[in-house]
Amino acid sequence: MKKFACGDVVAGCEGVVTGETEDEVMAAAAEHAAAAHGMSDVPDDVVSAIRAGITDA
Repeated sequence: MKKFACGDVVAGCEGVVTGETEDEVMAAAAEHAAAAHGMSDVPDDVVSAIRAGITDA
């Protein structure tokens, strides 16, 4: 199980997404970015930050 805490990239956000794989976490993070932060497209620098912030749950 992998997880990503959005607050590691967006100060003050308490959102956390999980998945069995990094790809599942990235998909969940994209959904969170759209729903919570209005990001229809996630910029490459944010994608890199998310990937770097994924940890084992």
